[in-house]
Amino acid sequence: MSGAAERYNASLILDQNLAAGRGDKLVIRTPEGEDLTYAELAARVARVGHLLKSLGVQPEQRVLLVLDDTPAFPAAFLGAMRIGAVPVPVNPLDKAEHFRHYLSDSEAKVAIADAKLMPAIVEARGDGSAVLIVANGEAEGAMPLEDAMAELPGELDPADTHRDDPAFWLYSSGSTGLPKGVVHLHHDIAYTCDTYAREILQITEADVTYSTTKLFHAYGLGNGLSFPYSVGATTVLASGRSTPPRALEMAEKFKPTLFFSVPALYRAMLDQPAADLSSVRMCVSAAEPLHPSIEERWEERYGVPIVDGIGSTEMLHIYCSNRFGDVRRGTSGKPVRGYEMKLLDLDGNPVPAGEPGQLFVRGDSCAAFYWRQHEKTKRCMVGEWFASGDRYRVDEDGYYVYEGRMDDMLKIGGLWVSPTDMETALMQHPGVSEAVVIGVEVEEVSRIKAFVIAAGDEPPGDELADALRGWCKERLRRYEYPHLVEFVGELPRTVTGKVQRFKLRERESAR
Repeated sequence: MSGAAERYNASLILDQNLAAGRGDKLVIRTPEGEDLTYAELAARVARVGHLLKSLGVQPEQRVLLVLDDTPAFPAAFLGAMRIGAVPVPVNPLDKAEHFRHYLSDSEAKVAIADAKLMPAIVEARGDGSAVLIVANGEAEGAMPLEDAMAELPGELDPADTHRDDPAFWLYSSGSTGLPKGVVHLHHDIAYTCDTYAREILQITEADVTYSTTKLFHAYGLGNGLSFPYSVGATTVLASGRSTPPRALEMAEKFKPTLFFSVPALYRAMLDQPAADLSSVRMCVSAAEPLHPSIEERWEERYGVPIVDGIGSTEMLHIYCSNRFGDVRRGTSGKPVRGYEMKLLDLDGNPVPAGEPGQLFVRGDSCAAFYWRQHEKTKRCMVGEWFASGDRYRVDEDGYYVYEGRMDDMLKIGGLWVSPTDMETALMQHPGVSEAVVIGVEVEEVSRIKAFVIAAGDEPPGDELADALRGWCKERLRRYEYPHLVEFVGELPRTVTGKVQRFKLRERESAR
């Protein structure tokens, strides 16, 4: 693995394209027509760096980024790293209490936010000292980014950072408490480009990437920034919500060759009229396991399989994946080159072949630690290994099969039940569009409850609920069926589309 030299600054991912003569090539395309070449983006990165230095930002000080997918994001993200500062991108659709937490927890010297989001950031800052910079518009009490950069030089040498210096943070939401800051180092981006991007995507400068998952997220950051920049490719940045019609519209308009999304959105896009995706050579899915039925329907419609994999904020991107031409439906594939994986039981011992266990992974893109979370760091980052919290088994051919989160497993009548197996079975029923299973207490007895989004136009009822119980009993062990079935119109999700099971559990506990 080539990795990075000892003295290395992650913003150099842009410079290599200028050195290769790609300065006039488009790096960013947008629906608004704000297209940029590599040379133009490099100049913006330099100007942001000069601006931050003029505001007194020092190496390793944090710069909060509350930005949608526009050219301001890569300019600010790379511009901060250029001077040795640490950009901290967060979800622009997050709630006010989290914005307060991000400002306080990171002790950000500067916050750069889109104009439409600046009122929330002003309120979250309160009497704090962070300097506010507004991008893509104007806002009272904030410095306009575009105006402030106008007279600044378009060249800036990168800070002489070490490959192991902090480069950027990503916040991991988790299921409890406030989001945790995940600290990544300057060499981490280069490692994911050398591994997943090259082996699985086989990305080249001829590619065009489009990701429905935003840049603030680890998955989106690779898809729309580090991977295309690493080879001189082009990426499409679209602000606003990634709705199914808009995602398909962007794909038809900009003709990406690499299309990235998440299972929930792939499923929803299948409910839309078929689009022209003839430009796409590979579809990629992550964030949560892809149900085989979604992949089957997608390939039947568009002729391109969805390559599913598993990654995490802590590992920065996907470390276990299917391959184009080697997709085993219902699995997360096999380890990506440069990563090792093992399954352990609760006592830390290797599990027998074919048995499920907690997934541990190691690879040099793993975060250094959780910010101000020493105990969590010790629990999750065990030597070279990261404890994912995911429960997996390896089938007879070496493919990794997701069995749920370690804390999602259910014990009914003294027997372990995998929610994932039940959800897969329910999704295969023609009357089901989507299903999620959790454990509930009914009169002090543990029971299984399924939340089901029904397919078709007919209102669901007891008849379909009984049919689903029988369906599961025929396909799984006799005790693996939902005692309770609730039909819902939607499920609580994160911004990337991952189902928030803990919210369903909280809802049940409150009843």
